[in-house]
Amino acid sequence: MSNSKKMHFEISERKLLLRIFDVVFVLLGLYCLGFIPEFNYFQFSLINYYWVIVLAIYISVFGAIFEMYNLQVASNHFQALRSTILTTTSSVICYLLTPIFSPQLPKNRLQLLLFYIVFFIALYAWRMIYVRFLASNRFIQNAVLVCDKDQVEELVSGLESVDPHYRIVGYINSDSDSTSQFELQHVRCIEINDLSSFVAKNGISEIVVASQKTDGITADLYHQLLHLLESGKSIREYTQVYESKTQRIPVQYISRDFYRFFPFSRSNHNKLYLLSIRLSEIVLSLIGLSIGFVLIPIILIGNAFWNKGKLFYTQKRVGKDGVVFKIIKFRTMIKNAEKSGAVFAQINDSRVTKFGKFLRKTRIDEFPQFINILKGDMAVIGPRPERPEFVNKIAEIMPFYETRHIIKPGLTGWAQVNYSYGEKLEDSLIKLQYDLYYIKHRSIYLDLDIAFKTISTILFYRGQ
Repeated sequence: MSNSKKMHFEISERKLLLRIFDVVFVLLGLYCLGFIPEFNYFQFSLINYYWVIVLAIYISVFGAIFEMYNLQVASNHFQALRSTILTTTSSVICYLLTPIFSPQLPKNRLQLLLFYIVFFIALYAWRMIYVRFLASNRFIQNAVLVCDKDQVEELVSGLESVDPHYRIVGYINSDSDSTSQFELQHVRCIEINDLSSFVAKNGISEIVVASQKTDGITADLYHQLLHLLESGKSIREYTQVYESKTQRIPVQYISRDFYRFFPFSRSNHNKLYLLSIRLSEIVLSLIGLSIGFVLIPIILIGNAFWNKGKLFYTQKRVGKDGVVFKIIKFRTMIKNAEKSGAVFAQINDSRVTKFGKFLRKTRIDEFPQFINILKGDMAVIGPRPERPEFVNKIAEIMPFYETRHIIKPGLTGWAQVNYSYGEKLEDSLIKLQYDLYYIKHRSIYLDLDIAFKTISTILFYRGQ
């Protein structure tokens, strides 16, 4: 039986479904709750329509902070339960504390408990429907690769690791110099003449062309792909698929012709966007420095007992246009931590003190960088500034690395919220892919996404 009509959802579609039905299920639950005569706290009315809008905003914001729209989290029972509890609790508490935009608190406080319980049950019920139904194998998207034999394992891993609902089930070897076949678990090698029948039998919805050798796309293969395109199948280039699913730029698969691959975001030169961002940075910096000033007595005590060095630590970093500046941080390492020369920081770095580890996990060590932001050396959001010693070394072996310097470095960024601390050059390549994605797609929406993910990093104690 043909599976050609098998239904699937893209990553963006899944996230949109999660957001919409989070709100729909909660509102539906509260609507049903309104039929209880004793409950009058939340009533649907055209006069008080803003009650619904504010509640929907709270669900969306706290859902983003507590990773409700992370597909890996949404597909796991335990993680989904944890995120649902945190989102429900935060949304309800904030909703109760904003009486101007929410109903007046009832005299019978039992109604508030009922409000919380129904909110949670409705939200969790939808999430269990998603886990058991929409996140099941029946909605997996099957695809075929056109690539060289020696690329298969790396390409399959790169796509399937980020999207749990995307599966490469076969590939066509486009390497004309190699006739041997290579099988990888569930990925079969397909003969060109069998492509159409394989696509029909296995419910293939997409063919991904990743071959970097033009002679690998033979006339027979071209006509097969053209026939599939005419029949409604999607045929996309690998870098496009990789970027849309991983939200990274695959620099290892593209040439130095960056104008072709990086139609840089207009926001990088949009004066209104840059002005609004700069004003918000000044406000956030003043708030951040005020919080840091309040914390200084505690940090002084911790520094005296564990760090035993100067409170502040400065280090040269490369900023916009390659200009070197001095970054300011609270000390987190032992004295003379780099007496043997500059080295990459590592996970569980022995040079980081116990108190320094706490400062890093909570991101408190970075509060002094708001001074750099006020001075204009840094932005709140952007690629993390790297040390000159490492920039020169990495730029020699990685194309596009210096592209990071066309915008200001940031206190937090797309790479920081999506990838762990860089211990080696291979990690720098992955972080570069995220940084280039941010430069290419920079926008208010992406900035807000990074801000929410940064809050999640702090709340879940994931700082490095």
